[in-house]
Amino acid sequence: MSLPAIIADAIELGFIMFWGHTQILVDILNTMPTQPLAITAQAPTKHTAPPGPDFNMVLIGAGNIMFGSDEGPWNHSIRLEHKLGPRLKILALIDPFVARAESILEVKRTSFSGSAYKDTKVYKTIDEYKEATKGSADPHAILVGCPPAYRGGTTKGTDLEVNLIKLFPKTAYFIEKTSQPISTSTIEATRDVTQQLILNGNIVSVGYMLRYLKCVQEMKRIIRDNNLTVMATNARYSCAYEAIAKPAWWNKSIDMGPVIEQGTHFCDLSRYFGGDVDLESISARSVEFFEAPGKLSKIAFDESVIPEEERIPRLTSAVWKYKGGAVGSFTHAVALHGRNYDCELEVWCDGYHMRLVDPYNAPALFVRRPGSKSYLGLRERLGWVLTVSFVLGDLEERHAFEDDPFYSEVSNFIDTIESGPVPNILSSFEDAAKTYE
Repeated sequence: MSLPAIIADAIELGFIMFWGHTQILVDILNTMPTQPLAITAQAPTKHTAPPGPDFNMVLIGAGNIMFGSDEGPWNHSIRLEHKLGPRLKILALIDPFVARAESILEVKRTSFSGSAYKDTKVYKTIDEYKEATKGSADPHAILVGCPPAYRGGTTKGTDLEVNLIKLFPKTAYFIEKTSQPISTSTIEATRDVTQQLILNGNIVSVGYMLRYLKCVQEMKRIIRDNNLTVMATNARYSCAYEAIAKPAWWNKSIDMGPVIEQGTHFCDLSRYFGGDVDLESISARSVEFFEAPGKLSKIAFDESVIPEEERIPRLTSAVWKYKGGAVGSFTHAVALHGRNYDCELEVWCDGYHMRLVDPYNAPALFVRRPGSKSYLGLRERLGWVLTVSFVLGDLEERHAFEDDPFYSEVSNFIDTIESGPVPNILSSFEDAAKTYE
């Protein structure tokens, strides 16, 4: 067989042979399992609520996190509806904007889950609700979806959890935080609230929903099953700022800047794998708005209305040591145009490298592990049988799952209250307070 014929056959098998070396042209993704990408932005479609007694709840906040929006997958009400079915009874919706809350309830009452909202009443404050229902049984659970400025503290107006303990001492609390932190109060105040909740003994879950991703739990399984110790974590969060037109987001005195506003989930995931952080070891640098790399061309409003001292950094990069010895790093960038964000978390262990990619929209996990070589073979007849094997290198596995971590966190919370099948809360208030620190 002629050399050109051998080359032609080799090309068909996915590689090109040159004199003295081999260039491999194989897309490694083609060797990986072709599972569907995860779906986190849709309501669950295959969860059937078992029959049972009414499950009474109070919702605090009538905003997007509770009832959904076009901006993201959050919508706790629809997850509750699918988890509990006709058992769900929303006793009250607490929101100072009564007209908005009433309009939301009107829509809900005409939906497939209308029975859950048939008798729901709107109150401006939780105190008003308690006063109006004296003598009635307390709800099984309260879901808190108000902004962090109103919770996690000990001063009047920031002390929602402390107030809940006084008014509903035996009720379970789900404290949502979405992209925002558990609190905007001082660290000392948040520690105080933590201790009060612990001493009172409430069931409390905090909405760090990325912990519930199947990709994240697969990473934890790999570490556990192989008796690994995490060496390092690296988190990257690049936001598409062009679509962010809310002035408060760009003002550090209001939303506390993008690392607090957006980066809190990735700081939490870093801690989930690396453990507690040595706070004294943290070192951070930033690119500020007045520096040449900080000039942005697509800001959707006039940033000059924000005082210069309150304008957010364009990029923040931090590195730290975990108390267990590993190293952590995090970079947040206000840099991308369009609408899609670019988010990724890497974890290193001896022999292992794991990458969690796009956790908010289509989570996928890439894993390189020891001994993961990939081989391709070429057999040609040159009067005898000649077999040539080509080592493609270390294989990176790809894992993806159909998933809805928002459903999982709500489902696990309710199962914990009712001793259900999956009573596993993955983020306590105490643990979430460490992420805030």
